[in-house]
Amino acid sequence: MATSHARVATDRPGRYAKQLAAHMARKVETEWDPDTGVGELRFPFGTSALRAEPDALLLTVDGAPEDLERLEAVVGKHLVRFGAKDELVVAWTRDTGTPGTEWRNDEDPA
Repeated sequence: MATSHARVATDRPGRYAKQLAAHMARKVETEWDPDTGVGELRFPFGTSALRAEPDALLLTVDGAPEDLERLEAVVGKHLVRFGAKDELVVAWTRDTGTPGTEWRNDEDPA
């Protein structure tokens, strides 16, 4: 199992987590608890944990090493699309300490 983490700075982390979970619920199993600020997305090829902190949305994706980039892309691309007005940036760091993909305003990953 491989893991990547991202800290997305925003003053509306709960709103974005809720929106991401609601959007993804059309295709995968999701959970979002606004009281605890914790949620999860369950894909056939891995999972993503969501945690709303006061000034950031913390994201974690877990999957097979060959699926890690795909998980980063699915979660990152959708989130920056929702947060285009706030110019959200999702920069992943892998559990190996190496950088993962980075997503900004519908651009290709950096």
